Amino acid sequence: MGKHVYGRWVLALLIIGYWLLMTRASTAVAQTTHTVTAADGPLSLATAVTQAQAGDVIEVHAGVYHGPITVDRPLTLVGIGWPVVDGRDTGNVILITAANVTVTGFEIRNSGSSLDEENAGLAVAAESATLAHNRLVDTLFGIYLKNAHGSVIRDNTIHGKDVAIALRGDPIRVWYSNDVTVTDNAISQGRDVVLWYSERLTIRGNQVSNGRYGLHFMYCDDALIAQNRLLDNSVGAFLMYSRRMTLHNNTIAGNRGPSGYGLGMKDMDDAIVRDNLFLDNRIGIHLDNSPREVDSIGHIEGNVFGYNDIGVNLLPSVRHNQFTQNSFVENQQQVSITGGGVMPDNTWATADAGNYWSDYAGYDAAGDGRGDLAYRSEKLFENLMDARPELRLFLFSPAANAVDFAAKAFPLVRPQAKLVDDNPLMVPSVPANVPALPQPSRVGGLWSGLMLLALALGITLLPRLRLQFYHISDKRF
Repeated sequence: MGKHVYGRWVLALLIIGYWLLMTRASTAVAQTTHTVTAADGPLSLATAVTQAQAGDVIEVHAGVYHGPITVDRPLTLVGIGWPVVDGRDTGNVILITAANVTVTGFEIRNSGSSLDEENAGLAVAAESATLAHNRLVDTLFGIYLKNAHGSVIRDNTIHGKDVAIALRGDPIRVWYSNDVTVTDNAISQGRDVVLWYSERLTIRGNQVSNGRYGLHFMYCDDALIAQNRLLDNSVGAFLMYSRRMTLHNNTIAGNRGPSGYGLGMKDMDDAIVRDNLFLDNRIGIHLDNSPREVDSIGHIEGNVFGYNDIGVNLLPSVRHNQFTQNSFVENQQQVSITGGGVMPDNTWATADAGNYWSDYAGYDAAGDGRGDLAYRSEKLFENLMDARPELRLFLFSPAANAVDFAAKAFPLVRPQAKLVDDNPLMVPSVPANVPALPQPSRVGGLWSGLMLLALALGITLLPRLRLQFYHISDKRF
């Protein structure tokens, strides 16, 4: 009997030892590294992918490799010396259909040009992809995620095809993909960075320029948008039909298309827009039915609206937004209501603070940093422009000055105030940790320098000059 038990133990140990040996062997296979060089021929990368085992690392050295390539198993593709994968103007350059694939260090170029087929440089149809440190050049769609939950798009440079904007694809499209992170990418000459039907997105540290919509959100709850630069697009960001979006510490400047919104918000609930720079846009923020739900509040706090044609534009039906501690600096029109009217259900001040207005004509006798008189937006010519936008042609004309002078001189024609800030701030503030404007060349550097200089002068000199005038007035009277 004892011999039988001993034999069983020996058999069990043999089985366990064989299992451990096979496990180590499979692990060794998973960690296999393949090296591919241009000398192996233009089809060598596609061949290496086809022959690799799940978990393999493929190191690709400098050279030109032909696409299209399909990655249908979990692999890591590492480019050394910027190897080029050329799609030869056909379809997707690299298509990923397996989870846990990494592509890093490549120049990916020349996708197809079919908008119907949505040809892309990197197309991903599986979860947990990592796409980092790549250059995408002359691709219709740059990086396209579809049902690719948990993926990472990091530190890529994406430049679209040199065609009319209506014929371009999206440099990044995230479609039905939750928990995706998009960070530190440089994007230019695309259509829109599209993020649709996806939850818990993080969009941080990117620069998007010379496109149509810098960011285009729809149905994306719980998104974080932070420390991005959205520059010289038709629209900086347009956010729609989403809940609990937080947008903070971004620089949104020079967006001057037909609508020219720095930020457009439609049907956005419980949004937080905090500590951003809105500079030199046609309209800093445009609000359309945001928030949409009765018990929702929009928080717009600590932002700088500087040198825009219009700082904040609202439709007459917009309700339940709280504007506090923002700095409205030398906008042609601080606040506009499309079609005219007043905004009775939006808050422009709390017991602690209101907003800074560069055209505020009040004073601070107590020296507590708050104006002793309320700020009232009641310029007749502005109200006329809200109702008839074509009158903006005469904004700086003697006619505009005459209309406003008449409204002040004759209370009978003085308009009802569109907003009242009962606790205006005497000194503006600039949020910390916002990305600086780039200075790539002559015109861009000059524009950036003049803008920052003007902002600095508006923030430092104008309040001092105003206070000195008040001191002189006190002595005279």
